[in-house]
Amino acid sequence: MSRIAAAFEDGPALITYVVAGDPDAESTKAYVEALARGGADIIELGLPFSEPIAEGPTIQAGIVRALEAGMTPSRFFDLAGELSETVDAPLVVMTYYNLIYQYGDADGVEPFVEAAAAAGIAGVIVPDLPVEEAEELRAACAARGLDLIFIVAPTTTDERLQRIEEHVSGFLYVQARLGTTGARAEVSDQTHESLARLADFELPKAVGFGISSGENAAEVVAAGADGAIVGSALVDVIAEGGDDRAERGSAGSRTQSDDVADRLEAKARELKDGVLSGAASGPAEPERT
Repeated sequence: MSRIAAAFEDGPALITYVVAGDPDAESTKAYVEALARGGADIIELGLPFSEPIAEGPTIQAGIVRALEAGMTPSRFFDLAGELSETVDAPLVVMTYYNLIYQYGDADGVEPFVEAAAAAGIAGVIVPDLPVEEAEELRAACAARGLDLIFIVAPTTTDERLQRIEEHVSGFLYVQARLGTTGARAEVSDQTHESLARLADFELPKAVGFGISSGENAAEVVAAGADGAIVGSALVDVIAEGGDDRAERGSAGSRTQSDDVADRLEAKARELKDGVLSGAASGPAEPERT
């Protein structure tokens, strides 16, 4: 059993996402450690890419901040290697195929996957890689013990879902709604429909895209999810910390970084409590039409 699959063994998992290097590598390290203290079972690290087609404005802004701060794939792997020594939660890289294919001295996915494994990365998510074109990456990941995680949208056909089932490992990423990432106040009805459709899927199912609160997390778990994925709501906290730093000036920036870490830890605790509450409450019907 992989480390990612094992994270679901004791109950539903909280999966958190931050952009690596937002606003800088040292802050990211502190923020990831805070999320782990708050209860995150799996942590996604976004490797910044200049054309993040799956991301909404919040995460796009975090990617811009990270790129402007100098984050690169090589620096990403240095950061991941440090984090793999300080947090127990498995780390997942979420990025786009162009960066994977062009990394290293030769074209192809092998150099990237090898570097990811050496840095302690446990899994890979590639939003712009169709399952029909994923065999090379799947084989490279399998050879090094990394999980390749696919995203299932509300519009995914039964035929494609069958192909995903043949290739996916670790967990299945269930897209809560159509569109890009971004925090929402309510869970989409599409989420409940997707989870009902995937009820017999063997791997754990984690819902992302729009979850922003403990109540959201509880709802998706009660509806049949094995985990909740939260990104934009956390990137919002980091962005707000940057705004506060700008107002205060450079003096006290370390204090502000500590404050952001505290807020992220508290948010993770809220979300983890929601995940556990959803598991305890059992199946629930959506409250909206």
